[in-house]
Amino acid sequence: MTTGSATPTEAGALGAMAMFSLYLMRAWRENAIGLMKKRLHEALMESAKLTVMIFTLIWGVFLFVRFLGFAGLPAAFVDWVVTLEMAPILIMICILLAYAILGMFMDAIGMLVLTLPVVYPAVIALGYDPIWFGIIVIKMADTCLITSPIGLNCFVVAGVSRELRDADGRSLAIPLQDMFRGTGPFFVADVLTVAVLLARPGVVLWLPRTMG
Repeated sequence: MTTGSATPTEAGALGAMAMFSLYLMRAWRENAIGLMKKRLHEALMESAKLTVMIFTLIWGVFLFVRFLGFAGLPAAFVDWVVTLEMAPILIMICILLAYAILGMFMDAIGMLVLTLPVVYPAVIALGYDPIWFGIIVIKMADTCLITSPIGLNCFVVAGVSRELRDADGRSLAIPLQDMFRGTGPFFVADVLTVAVLLARPGVVLWLPRTMG
């Protein structure tokens, strides 16, 4: 990725292949092929379930977007937003606050795919750059991943920590409440980042404009 020879998706695939190769070498060296097969089967089944869930969500969102188009909701929302007697920056702040509230109860992917078909046309109608809006919304979604009560990243790390043991065999599990407290400084940093992006759009638009 740093040299530009691979996209993030390709780099992720190469990284996964490298880690799998190292895992095979370790299993072969420790004569644990049977255990490796069992864990590989569990991982593949979990990946299959996750993939089915994601594609089911995408299919449902496609139908939802079609319904919104037939109902004329995006156009009606755009007309309503444009006629508001508010400064565009205040409307944008309200939209971001709505994302922050939704992120407390929804996962990031579901939140984005359900709201963007309605919100995106309104934001463009207000005169904002689509690249800037995409970046700031993704940043909001990332921030929601560490906020309670959903905080998917916190749940993942807390779940992984339950499997950790020290040299004496004692559990190194991290309580979920400690996990959320530990993400406090990162949450503040994310909020400040969103504030900077909101106040200075040129921070993220400089490179795209330079590239033409």
